[in-house]
Amino acid sequence: MKLTPIEINSCEYPKEFKSFLSGAKIYDSSCSPEARVIFIDKDGGYFLKSAPKGKLEQEAVMTRYFHIKGLSANVLEYVSEQQDWLLTEKIYGDDGVAAKHLEQPKRLCDLFAERLIMLHELDFSDCPVQNHTTRYLENAEHNMRTENYNKSNFPDSFGYKNAEEAWAVVETHGNLLQNNALLHGDYCLPNIILNDWNLSGFIDVGHAGAGDRHVDIFSGIWTLFFNLQTHNFRRRFLDAYGRTKVDEDILRIVAAIEVFG
Repeated sequence: MKLTPIEINSCEYPKEFKSFLSGAKIYDSSCSPEARVIFIDKDGGYFLKSAPKGKLEQEAVMTRYFHIKGLSANVLEYVSEQQDWLLTEKIYGDDGVAAKHLEQPKRLCDLFAERLIMLHELDFSDCPVQNHTTRYLENAEHNMRTENYNKSNFPDSFGYKNAEEAWAVVETHGNLLQNNALLHGDYCLPNIILNDWNLSGFIDVGHAGAGDRHVDIFSGIWTLFFNLQTHNFRRRFLDAYGRTKVDEDILRIVAAIEVFG
């Protein structure tokens, strides 16, 4: 997690955050153009995320839900005015792409799979988002129709030579996805926080909900390739997760959907 020192004008922030910002050192920790995140170095530390209005509502809901289960940060404030603001306490530890974790890739891979099993085996009957699969497919369809996806990945994007080939799989087989697990929704190494190789919690759970476990499994495979720069950990990750719980055909369907993610 990169922290870049910055200066801010606290008058530009809602009044709910003034006491947190006062006298604190501020750092930019954004990793996506879709939202800005600042780290407030005060007390135990806070993260304040801002995004267009309505974009952080589900993240606030699901972060609170994960926190109740002991799996994410405590939400202190969610404010939706001209834009959305989400203030959370810092989770103690370092993310999965910290150098000390990447230096032990086998241990990291195994732990990454084991923590995903733990998440997927939780009771999700009380999850406030029960329709992840519906939203997931609707988002893919919207992006396909508006051509709002990264065409630069072709040829051979997630194993598909073009968008038409991928969409044919989504249309024909997308209905095979189930709601069979509590998902993180963006299960990548930067979104898992570890303290001495123990799970402290998950962050960025705005896409979480009850959905098909293969969505997280696919993300896990992808992030191990992307962050470790090798395909060598795919088999190890699936073995650690449990091969009997993985359907390669469903993974290929998820890969097609992710073309339009």
